[in-house]
Amino acid sequence: MKENVLDVLMYLFEHYIDEDQIAGPNRADLESRLVEAGFGDSEVSKAFDWLESLATLEAKPLSGKIQQQSQRIYSEEESARLGAEGIGFLLFLEQNGVLASEAREQVLEHALALDLDQVDLDQLKWVVLMVLFNQKDQAANLAWLEDLVYDEGPVQLH
Repeated sequence: MKENVLDVLMYLFEHYIDEDQIAGPNRADLESRLVEAGFGDSEVSKAFDWLESLATLEAKPLSGKIQQQSQRIYSEEESARLGAEGIGFLLFLEQNGVLASEAREQVLEHALALDLDQVDLDQLKWVVLMVLFNQKDQAANLAWLEDLVYDEGPVQLH
């Protein structure tokens, strides 16, 4: 079974996020646990690099750079890797106030950083979940998206 960086990230999120061990002094111990769980050293290292880049997002705010009424035009690479379904999902989240335009850009940056030929809808949902989890004051949106990711039920916004 070929594991990729997103598989490692998903495993971390599902098994260790409540323990608050993903970053910090226990990183070496956590890395060895992931290798013991069957993930490759390279994927584990890339996953931690990905998480570190996610943690630095607050240090480079985008506020003021994106106009609220602007429309995002996706590059050829973004369109090819996300597909119409992924782009539609991001637009849906943005139009319903779940994902701000700044967060959308962070999702795009991190989805493309996964080095996957194509990022399918389920993978994109995980990236959005991880980006929102990293942002303050996103509890309601995070809870709604967690239900969507874990339950796979119909999408209903209240």
